[in-house]
Amino acid sequence: MMNWIRSNRGFLVFLLLFGLFRTAVADWNPIPSGSMRPNLLEGDVVFVNRLAYDLKLPLTDIILARTGEPQRGDIITFSSPRDGTRLIKRVIGLPGDMVEMRDERLFINGQEAQYAALGSVQEPLGHGASTQALRLTEKIGQESHRIQWLEGIAAMDNFGPLRIPADQFLMLGDNRDNSADSRYIGLVPRRLLIGHAVRILVSADILGNWSPRFGRFGLSLD
Repeated sequence: MMNWIRSNRGFLVFLLLFGLFRTAVADWNPIPSGSMRPNLLEGDVVFVNRLAYDLKLPLTDIILARTGEPQRGDIITFSSPRDGTRLIKRVIGLPGDMVEMRDERLFINGQEAQYAALGSVQEPLGHGASTQALRLTEKIGQESHRIQWLEGIAAMDNFGPLRIPADQFLMLGDNRDNSADSRYIGLVPRRLLIGHAVRILVSADILGNWSPRFGRFGLSLD
């Protein structure tokens, strides 16, 4: 065994450094579900900048230094405060914000988000089922992104008003009626943030024939 380790020392060092790089600097995150449709699709693999907000001790949630502040609209990977599962959602509520949802419409600090319909599509639900989805732009202040509402799907479309405490964030999926987000798992402490998802690296149609979606390769998420 020792002879094998000595003869493969360079490769083992590479694996160690690569592992540390992935846990402290940059990572990638496959998208397994439709909670971020229409912006992220099942089969997308996104690049995650782990240094966007915090420098952490590798393999831990211990923050050594703050490197930036999450902004409303950022797509972030994080560990679920409920069970530790890695999730990816959009930052909607920042520390100090008063957030409320009324019939799916957001109110931030008393101001209603602006919505504009983009059209309707048939949206897959899995196991061959589908439903009608209304796609919209949601504008909060100067930040704007696409979301969708699903017809006939029961979801938590009313909550708050809720004041976001210091160092916590309210995360929502863009697929508002099919997302296990802060409405269900609670607010996300800063120490559980993993990184900022900034770009789609590669993509494949995992719900179909696994063919590459070349048009999504390198697509920016900003």
